[in-house]
This record gives sequence, C-alpha cells and structure tokens, in this order.
Amino acid sequence: MKAAESWSVAPAEEPRFAAGDRVAVRRFDVPGHLRAPWYIRGHAGIVERFCGSFRNPEELAYNRSGLPAQPLYRVRFRQREVWPDYAGPEADTVDIEIYQHWLDPA
Repeated sequence: MKAAESWSVAPAEEPRFAAGDRVAVRRFDVPGHLRAPWYIRGHAGIVERFCGSFRNPEELAYNRSGLPAQPLYRVRFRQREVWPDYAGPEADTVDIEIYQHWLDPA
C-alpha cells in the first residue's frame, strides 16, 4: 500500500477511474471553497494514479464531516492544451490532484 492510501477514509465513494483513463474536468461555476483550479476546468487529461479516498475538503471548509470520502486522482494534462500560447516543449505536462466529483469520462 502506498503512503497516501494509508490515510484513506471510509465510508467512501467507489473509485470510478483507473490509471490511463481519459477524464474531463467539470466546468462548475459555483461559489464556495472549491478544490479544482479554475484554469483546468473544461480540460481533458489522463489519470496518472489513484491517490486514495479522503474527506471532501470542500465540505470540511464549512465544518461538515466531509463524508462520504471522495476518491482523489492525479491527472496529467498537456500544457499546450491547457494554455494554447504555451511556448515550451510539446511533451510538457502539468499534473493536478483532483477529486472524483470534479471528473467525468472524456
């Protein structure tokens, strides 16, 4: 078991994605304590790994339980797809950890 997975919490939502799956970040535009960067919403990437299930920090910010815990993934995005003016190498990527409720199959 990886170190991060040892911190996983139950009860938890079942993971819907696995390493290698293509996912898209939802375009929620709601007020509050959100844990998906604005610049990545609406973009598609590849799940690099499942990190475990953790209490939802968007709920914890309001002193709620954060349960059920949400699966957390590290998702890899091509920088040129995120920032069209990106001048770096074509193969450059950015990895972002995103909770499952922000992701849809792409």
